[in-house]
Amino acid sequence: MNPSAIPASTEVLIAGGGPVGLALAVELGQRGIRAVLVERNLDVGQQPRAKTTNVRTMEHMRRWGLAEHIRDAAPFGRDYPSNVVFATRLFGHRLALFQNVSNGLREENPLYSESMQWIAQYHLERVLRDEVLRLPSITLVMDCTLTGFTQDEHAVTATVSRSGAPEQTIRVRYMVGTDGGRSFVRKQLGYVMEGRSAFMSSIGAVFRAPGLNDQHPQGPANMYWCVNQDAPAMIGPMDKGDLWFTIMPAPDGPPDHETLKAKICAAIGRNWDIEIICTDPWSAHALIANNYAKGRVFLAGDACHLHPPFGGFGLNMGIGDAVDIGWKLAATLQGWGGASLLNSYMIERRPVHQKVIEEAVANTEVLTQHLVRGDLEGDTDASAAIRAELGAEILAKKKREFSTLGVVLGLCYDASPVIADEPGPRPDWHFADYTPSAMPGALAPHLWLKPGHSLYDLFGQGFTLLVTQHGAEPDIAALSTEAARRGIPLTVASPNDARVLPLYEATLALIRPDQFVAWRGDRLDRGAGELFDLVCGVKSLAAVS
Repeated sequence: MNPSAIPASTEVLIAGGGPVGLALAVELGQRGIRAVLVERNLDVGQQPRAKTTNVRTMEHMRRWGLAEHIRDAAPFGRDYPSNVVFATRLFGHRLALFQNVSNGLREENPLYSESMQWIAQYHLERVLRDEVLRLPSITLVMDCTLTGFTQDEHAVTATVSRSGAPEQTIRVRYMVGTDGGRSFVRKQLGYVMEGRSAFMSSIGAVFRAPGLNDQHPQGPANMYWCVNQDAPAMIGPMDKGDLWFTIMPAPDGPPDHETLKAKICAAIGRNWDIEIICTDPWSAHALIANNYAKGRVFLAGDACHLHPPFGGFGLNMGIGDAVDIGWKLAATLQGWGGASLLNSYMIERRPVHQKVIEEAVANTEVLTQHLVRGDLEGDTDASAAIRAELGAEILAKKKREFSTLGVVLGLCYDASPVIADEPGPRPDWHFADYTPSAMPGALAPHLWLKPGHSLYDLFGQGFTLLVTQHGAEPDIAALSTEAARRGIPLTVASPNDARVLPLYEATLALIRPDQFVAWRGDRLDRGAGELFDLVCGVKSLAAVS
């Protein structure tokens, strides 16, 4: 895109065109919000980074109409087994097998509308980018860097620069920094990351290994954890063209290519004709920003929270940020979101980030290098006994990383100022086990109405008033009239299915644009206007009697 195509003003500037910035652009663009997305790179890379697009993120993709595009873009097909194998080496002894990792099995599970999809981040980004380019209200500018910004009471004035072109100024209503762990926006706001930094050093790489996928004995899987003394590693198929990835500990710094190739061959257990495509040295961080917003500028994704990669949470948490701040920005710009709505962004998201970072850190306590013991690779009965004992230990200790539905779906917005409070205990939480709850602040419980048709498919782009049974017609009319008066997009969904009422335990449930429950009841316990004041951030929770 030509730099002259950058408008002098727009509603939102998104600084950073990775998956979080692209997701935010989709969330805004599908609501007709004008936004400019600037990305300093010319194209997506091919680094061995995020590959887990989890259940919740895939539900957002379904809401955006992109879920099937994501599955079509997955290089090994939508039905490739979601397995993780532990073995001494790829051509070695099997230790343990995890199936249906991160709920990747293609089935209509009653708890969610979309299964996890294993797909390299660069393929995911291309699907999102194609959608961004389709949206008329979004301007995408590659090879363009945010160089500075100031803000006043009414707007943000930002400067952007593209190679070979003069610096340009753009004035916007709001700006979101989705510019990664080294965020320029965060630093300009004067905020810092708090927590544990660089506590584990590793090397990631993409390599070509012709024929390897067809010849090793471990069967199809997303990842193979190779547990051995000289080359502990995670390796797995990444893309067509015999592309694989690896992650190895590198406590002494990144190895040179020849050393890395030797290490990969050792993890495979055979000499192989390997070509290193790219490397990605990295360190694990468990960091969270001390603040996510100042005035009209917000942070999302890695710009405000960094997770160890074990569990596959980082990208998915960032896309959750994009959804949360996205619908709230749209509501504010469209005139139906109040002053407290944008303030609720950090209040809702930061406790979720803190909990998920705790889970990711816990997963670092048992890695390949920590599992090595005795003569694992021998052919004796004693070695076989060691392998059997270790396999049982792996199945017990690594469940936390590979069975995460409670983390993905079960975390609630307990203290949000734009959620109606409800007395009573919160649902029990467990990292693996998800128990649906329709208490305000929780994700709306899911139901398959019939094959291929999810309850979520009835929810609208704005708020949804879910009607579980007859008898509340006056309240439905009052809420519909008040929403129309305020310009709040409201869909009334009446599935006429007897299974919905036991799930929601109320005649009415008001569902937010992000599919979280904002309020429920058998009848309005306050005026329709008072309820919308609360959930749209016109009044804080404390101000509502």
